Amino acid sequence: MAYKVLVSPRAQKEIENAADYYKLYSAIAPSNFIAVLQDAYTTLGTNPYFRICYKNIRALKLKRFPHSLNFVIDENKNTVRVLSCFHNKRNPNKRPRE
Repeated sequence: MAYKVLVSPRAQKEIENAADYYKLYSAIAPSNFIAVLQDAYTTLGTNPYFRICYKNIRALKLKRFPHSLNFVIDENKNTVRVLSCFHNKRNPNKRPRE
């Protein structure tokens, strides 16, 4: 069963901020970050049942980057809503609580 991946405005802003940060230090890192995100979206679209971090919020760690996608699954609508692209070194109390 395929799921449609929806990115919240908060997650989109965090992704843009991360890409802008990587752009300061490398010409290649932002495009690598976006490629890793696209792979994660593909994974979420095919199988979104990763570990639950808090209540019904799940997380998928990105490969090669210190970020996790926090998301919820709506099985009735077959959607995965990405709530946040959370940097793993931030205070865990600031993770999205939906």
